[in-house]
Amino acid sequence: MTHPPGAARIPDAPVDPQFPRRWSPRSFTAEPVTQDELRSLFEAARWAPSSGNEQPWIYLYANSPDDHRRFLDLLDNGNQSWAFRAPVLAFVIARQHTRKGNPNRTAQFDTGSSWMSLALQARRLGLYAHGMAGFDVDRSYHVLHVPRDRYSVMAAIAIGHRGDPSVLAEKNRVRESPNSRNPVSAFAFPGVMPEELR
Repeated sequence: MTHPPGAARIPDAPVDPQFPRRWSPRSFTAEPVTQDELRSLFEAARWAPSSGNEQPWIYLYANSPDDHRRFLDLLDNGNQSWAFRAPVLAFVIARQHTRKGNPNRTAQFDTGSSWMSLALQARRLGLYAHGMAGFDVDRSYHVLHVPRDRYSVMAAIAIGHRGDPSVLAEKNRVRESPNSRNPVSAFAFPGVMPEELR
């Protein structure tokens, strides 16, 4: 069963409400995110699972005006048009090698688990976290002082309290509601990959 965009998120099987409650709005208020709230978000990220307990994630966050401007400047124009209102901008980075120096095949997978933990904790606190792939990846390594041979800048994140959608440009305002998801039958299969997906 699928649900149209903007429809109430009604799971097709019993799940904890935190999962359908998490979504990514673009309207934010100027209300600050407190240091205690930031610590709580990163504490949740800390407890994500990782292969060999490598914990390959790194978060760089901007909650000073100067850092906020630098981070915002890395975003593409479409994301800048709304993310400038978010009081906290961050980048999540994956360390590509283990502590012993071997390639870490699961670094990006594990870093994604950490980001999901942060996003779910944001909703517990009455905040929202919106992940973004639309940023200048090449320039981010220089601006954030990230060694490209050892790390991958994975995503940008806007964090804050949800604002009034009327502040958004029309193209974003019409998308300002929780979207749908593919049904489980589209991605979970017993045994082997279905022939139609090969």
